[in-house]
Amino acid sequence: MSLSSSSLSGAASAQAHADPVAAWLRGLQARITAAVQALEPEAHFIVDDWRKPEGERLQGHGRTMILEGGEVFERAGVGFSRVQGPQLPPSATQHRPELAGAPFEAMGVSLVFHPRNPYVPTVHMNVRMIAAHPAGQKAVRWFGGGMDLTPYYGEVEDCVHFHRTCRDALAPFGADKYPRFKDWCDRYFRLPHRSEQRGIGGIFFDDFAELGPERDLAMLQAVGEAFLPAYLPIVERRSKREWGERERAFQLYRRGRYVEFNLVWDRGTHFGLQSGGRSESILLSMPPQASWSYRRAEPAGSPEARLYTDFLPCRDWLAGEAPSRAGA
Repeated sequence: MSLSSSSLSGAASAQAHADPVAAWLRGLQARITAAVQALEPEAHFIVDDWRKPEGERLQGHGRTMILEGGEVFERAGVGFSRVQGPQLPPSATQHRPELAGAPFEAMGVSLVFHPRNPYVPTVHMNVRMIAAHPAGQKAVRWFGGGMDLTPYYGEVEDCVHFHRTCRDALAPFGADKYPRFKDWCDRYFRLPHRSEQRGIGGIFFDDFAELGPERDLAMLQAVGEAFLPAYLPIVERRSKREWGERERAFQLYRRGRYVEFNLVWDRGTHFGLQSGGRSESILLSMPPQASWSYRRAEPAGSPEARLYTDFLPCRDWLAGEAPSRAGA
């Protein structure tokens, strides 16, 4: 069965719109990995360029970059992927049932950094575009992403800096975006079975197509480019702090919570696995080591207990600050 000329024209148009997004994503991956590499003179990223074999349900390619065993980062993974599939997986049509069964293209950059020093927070960032191609209709394109911080030993200064950078990145796209996406992040990065947050949040948005194609993409790019200014100053402040077995044990215990969220609740993980994605790349977020303890309890007033009392409960980290002047 041959494709009609209108179908070919639609596919070519979608390709033309997607190529600049893919180029920016590849550049973002390169800039972030270069910044990390500058902190790690003795460790180097493994560069894994991959392409899905012919005949598999999901087609496409990507570049997975992993640094392991570094002085600063025990594991730092940054993945770029661009894939196409015959039908959207259930995790992608949860809020768009009219697109169930439609062919799709997805591309994005996703990263998780697990530092060696327990006083440096773990961080996650993701920016992505998904385009569905329902039969006889125009392509439907939407964006998603965000970033969030997961400290083991919280510092108010770090939390305020991270949230302020997120707010300022979103300010040109409307004063409502940061509070709305901050609340979305708090609701999303939560472990319902533990009744606790994964970390101190940040921003998160999904199924976003509200500002028009150009502004939607510009907002996505602003979030992606804000990652290094949001995170690197925290790394620089905390990475030289001394730590011992106690801090390491707590770090590994809390990493177990990170694993639980990613495998049980994360929509991105589910999307990748349900669509036939590449498991090695999808699971780059896993820490190199983690632990679980039965009914572990922290001594009242200890630095470990303060994580639960002072940092994990949702709060307004920018309370009392003047709104960003960049708002539009």
